Amino acid sequence: MKIKILDLYIIKKFLGTFFFALALIISIAIVFDISEKIDDFLEREAPLRAIVFDYYMNFIPFFANLFSPLFIFISVIFFTSRMAGQTEIIAILASGVSFQRLLVPYVVSSLILALLSFYMNNYVIPHSNTARINFETKYIKNPYIFKNRHVHRQIAPGQCIYFESFNNIDKIGYQFCYEKIENDKIVFKLLSERIYWDTLKNKWTLENYFTREINGMKEKIETGYRMDTVFAFYPSEFNRRTNFIETMDTPALNDYIRQETLRGSEEVPFYLVEKYKRLSYPFATFILTIIGVSLSSRKVRGGIGVQIGAGILLSFTYIMFMQVSQTFCHQRKSSGMAGRLDPKYFLHLYRDLPAQKSFPIIRN
Repeated sequence: MKIKILDLYIIKKFLGTFFFALALIISIAIVFDISEKIDDFLEREAPLRAIVFDYYMNFIPFFANLFSPLFIFISVIFFTSRMAGQTEIIAILASGVSFQRLLVPYVVSSLILALLSFYMNNYVIPHSNTARINFETKYIKNPYIFKNRHVHRQIAPGQCIYFESFNNIDKIGYQFCYEKIENDKIVFKLLSERIYWDTLKNKWTLENYFTREINGMKEKIETGYRMDTVFAFYPSEFNRRTNFIETMDTPALNDYIRQETLRGSEEVPFYLVEKYKRLSYPFATFILTIIGVSLSSRKVRGGIGVQIGAGILLSFTYIMFMQVSQTFCHQRKSSGMAGRLDPKYFLHLYRDLPAQKSFPIIRN
């Protein structure tokens, strides 16, 4: 009976300290965030209702879940060091309870929080992020500009496109190429100096185009000034920031990663990091809980201040390595993909064309 009472006692302290620390730190974070963004709110005339309900009501769960392992770590160190300072840990161990048995209520509490974090991170918060990101796009951030050059994508099995550059504001692409491949052979190729999206027709318009259709030993070549056509991609695909994947729950994210992998997108490493973060953060709860108990379960000279200071130091170290490792992963994976999609690989798009002095010039 005493063991059950002890378990409930530790679990209540664990969860109570965690939610109190969470509320306190989030309140501080909101104050700093308001002071940082107040100029944007006033300059862009953001409605008070949108600020409160669209932004901060969705900012709170996002921020809380993002740093929940860190808050758990600090909470464990705080209340456990207090118990050790008041000799409660010594009394528990002296009564015959082993240190491994003492860890049981900690593990149970971390399991509850890990399951809650997993569900929130994978299914609830992605949907709440939609309103928050839309608010940031409209009232805080500047319009997104697509800066990638030499864009190569597979829009469907056996269908590849290439842009030298794309202006997502005006929805115009330059030096466009489309290839259709069957049985490892190019059967159709289209080149265009300029391609833009016609919002009235909901179609792509090609200017100064050249087509080459290959059927065995026969070829059909056509050139023209302007042509309307459709492709299996849309300008909205070039008008999204990387963080838009935060609005997808995990099943939708998995489907999107498979789709972008098929297309050869250079942003796949960012999407994979987001996926693995959602899966790894709940497990970090157990690791940080055990580290926190081991660090703070002994009574030390100087009181709990030394243990809390060491916990804060380890917390900042955890955040630093988390950010550095993510950046390193992004750069390394992006470099590897960029190597496979080197523009030199696509020189064959132009080498095997028949003699053609230049594209026709459009004259108004």
